[in-house]
Amino acid sequence: MPVIVSVDQTTPKLLTVRNPAHTAGPGRAGPALPSGYLDDDLDRTLEQGVRRLVSQELGLPVRYFEQLYTFGNRDRAPESRALAVAYLALARYRPVHGPGGPEWRSCYDLFPWEDWREGRPSLIDDVVVPALERWLAASPADVLPTRTERAELTFGTGQARWDPVRVLDRYELLYELGLAAEAATGEIGGQGRAGPGSGGSGAPLGTAAGALGVPLALDHRRIAAAALERLRGKLAYRPVVFEVLPETFTLSTLQQVVEAFAGQHLHKQNFRRLVASANLVEPTGEAHVPTGGRPAELYRFRREVLRERPAPGLGLRRLGGP
Repeated sequence: MPVIVSVDQTTPKLLTVRNPAHTAGPGRAGPALPSGYLDDDLDRTLEQGVRRLVSQELGLPVRYFEQLYTFGNRDRAPESRALAVAYLALARYRPVHGPGGPEWRSCYDLFPWEDWREGRPSLIDDVVVPALERWLAASPADVLPTRTERAELTFGTGQARWDPVRVLDRYELLYELGLAAEAATGEIGGQGRAGPGSGGSGAPLGTAAGALGVPLALDHRRIAAAALERLRGKLAYRPVVFEVLPETFTLSTLQQVVEAFAGQHLHKQNFRRLVASANLVEPTGEAHVPTGGRPAELYRFRREVLRERPAPGLGLRRLGGP
């Protein structure tokens, strides 16, 4: 199962397909992540199978693959236990066509609370914080401290700061609060990573009447949250952002793409100093001349940096943010 991510200008995009027939049914509407089965005659490895699926069925050149996680909760699929080996895949943005109805969808349609580029999303204070307060007010005394800590660390309340990398933790807590549409039908199979205060059951504590974000089939939004978390974490120590950029780009374009993935607005001069000190790019000697604008110097990724040090990343947490 590939979780294919790209960027269209300033919007991080996730590739979805029409909900396949085996996941359709009451409470299972919505798009899905691409998926398929291994062919023993063709696929010697799992990665070969994923690459074949992306190439043959989606016609999309993918530049980066990384195994993400194996999802196998008992109730994650109807009728029988089904394992899904998910891969994070990065690709340059391009229109897609295929029999499965592939469609690029904004990551922040799925996770609107993750986009802080225009400031703290109002839904956090209007919807999430009141739900957290009700959850804590109803907590038994013996679990209240751990639940309080979990709420603060996950959503940056109290004395804690917002950590952009905790994407999966936030989605799973919203599921427990009944604010994810999947909570109405128990789509994600009991939450494989239920944290302190869930009682281990993963059962939602509310209803999904005020559900946040676009749901995906089965546990696919949970898988997408794990992929966005992995991608944000990798910005700190791997140059993965260059996998979705063209061969040459301006520094403004590079910053916009990093901001799109991180969900943060970054200070221009601080960002450029960080890129320069990391020695990640080099000038091409050419310029981009936008219509009606000033020419901007074009750069390319310095692949030599991969040999020069073991962790050539941008350091997301050093970039500032909310």
